[in-house]
Amino acid sequence: MNALEGLKVLELGQLIAGPFAGKTLAEFGADVIKVEPAGVGDPLRKWRMLRDGSSVWWEVQSRNKRSVCLDLRSEEGQEAARALALEADVLIENFKPGTLEGWGLGWEQLHALNPRLIMLRISGYGQTGPYRDKPGFGVLGESMGGLRYLSGEPGRVPVRVGISLGDTLAALHGVIGVLTALHHRTAHGGEGQFIDVALYESVFNVMESLVPEYDAFGAVRERAGSALPGIAPTNAYRCNDGHYVLVAGNGDSIFRRLMRAIGRPDLEEDPALRHNDGRVQQAEALDAAIEAWTSRRSRDEALAALDAAGVPVGRIYSVADIATDPQYLAREMIVEAPTSDGRTLKVPGVVPKLSATPGRIAYPAPRLGEHDDDLRSGGWPARAR
Repeated sequence: MNALEGLKVLELGQLIAGPFAGKTLAEFGADVIKVEPAGVGDPLRKWRMLRDGSSVWWEVQSRNKRSVCLDLRSEEGQEAARALALEADVLIENFKPGTLEGWGLGWEQLHALNPRLIMLRISGYGQTGPYRDKPGFGVLGESMGGLRYLSGEPGRVPVRVGISLGDTLAALHGVIGVLTALHHRTAHGGEGQFIDVALYESVFNVMESLVPEYDAFGAVRERAGSALPGIAPTNAYRCNDGHYVLVAGNGDSIFRRLMRAIGRPDLEEDPALRHNDGRVQQAEALDAAIEAWTSRRSRDEALAALDAAGVPVGRIYSVADIATDPQYLAREMIVEAPTSDGRTLKVPGVVPKLSATPGRIAYPAPRLGEHDDDLRSGGWPARAR
């Protein structure tokens, strides 16, 4: 049995944040019914690279789900959604605040209908506050949350992380909220509740010491490229074949092993460099010493030497590296999964890894409206596939 088997999840969201939360729950056994507009479906079906007119991203984001088409702007569609919500344990939505209320599907209406219902609401700025009505996308959440300001090289334009990280962080916070609310409902006899997740707050939540450093010292952390200010040494170091190695030598004992490996016993034994606060004062000199060593070696030579010395070191992975890496393959992080057209596709595996009830890819991503017939049975339909 899957950990979340029997959990009924109604997904009304689209694109990334809400559906990623639904994907995660579905991978651990939740029965996720995804509502899409007829004819076009979730816009993600047409995002990025398409194979035979359908996004291969869709195959990952919507695996294990069922697809039904409803026009939530119509009375008929709203009534069908209410019938599903009546039996659902969880409803996921990531519309602009107030949208569901306008369709008669807001929290107050659905909570009165189904007091056990847990509603996950993901939006750019949350359900309250002066920005609640502003449209918000992941890139804006990343910026407002503080991440964009720190990304890139000093003195250059702040760069975007190459994925929709704000959306995914919001989705994962949403899943935490859902599981927490489910535990409360089950263990404490509580009713359902709604979970208010804002994109910018989800990013802000992982910004570590940003605020207390500003409060205590007036420090505004700035872009630092591949370095991590305040922690040394840790950086990307160029090798003589044009590749880079990433070295994290910031632990006290690790630092000593690193200096020994690069032939710098003088730095290894320097009392001023024994702890991180002292090393930070000489971070540039330490980076120069490390790169003087890596620049005389190929990437593979540097990796082998530092691995042998017990120093955390790695390469910069492209997707081509990922797809053939033995660690990824050993942990089933690249798997071949069926698609709804009968073909297969290599996709990311399931995380996290549970020992007794691991997640799985049980069903391919659905065709648009593939499970419409299931609704004719009335109420929450049994899953035939």
